[in-house]
Amino acid sequence: RMSTLADALKTMANASRKGKRQVLLKPVSKVIIKFLTVMQKHGYINEFEIVDDHRGNKVVVELNGRLNKCGVVSPRYNIALPSVDEFTTYLLPSRQFGFVVMTTSLGIMDHEEARRKHTGGKVLGFFY
Repeated sequence: RMSTLADALKTMANASRKGKRQVLLKPVSKVIIKFLTVMQKHGYINEFEIVDDHRGNKVVVELNGRLNKCGVVSPRYNIALPSVDEFTTYLLPSRQFGFVVMTTSLGIMDHEEARRKHTGGKVLGFFY
């Protein structure tokens, strides 16, 4: 495995495209959990459940069909606060919807929350 986050997001995007209602992600990291929490907050997925198997753990995600695409940005580029906008225009299809998820010193959040909290950081991925 190169990137567990990339694997998880790609698996979710494929399952969503196929019209599945739920998807099993494994292995799972704290970063994946935080990413899923951001997606859940914006209503792109329903609830998810962490299954502890004393190995890499698993997560069962309930999909709701709103997810068009999600992906990871590798390498994790640094974004200063002024250049958040140009990065979002580069990644997202429209200004009306979609989110770029970034990791900041204040935790993992989407680009709008980062702008509200006035902080930059590194890009993890995106979803719309």
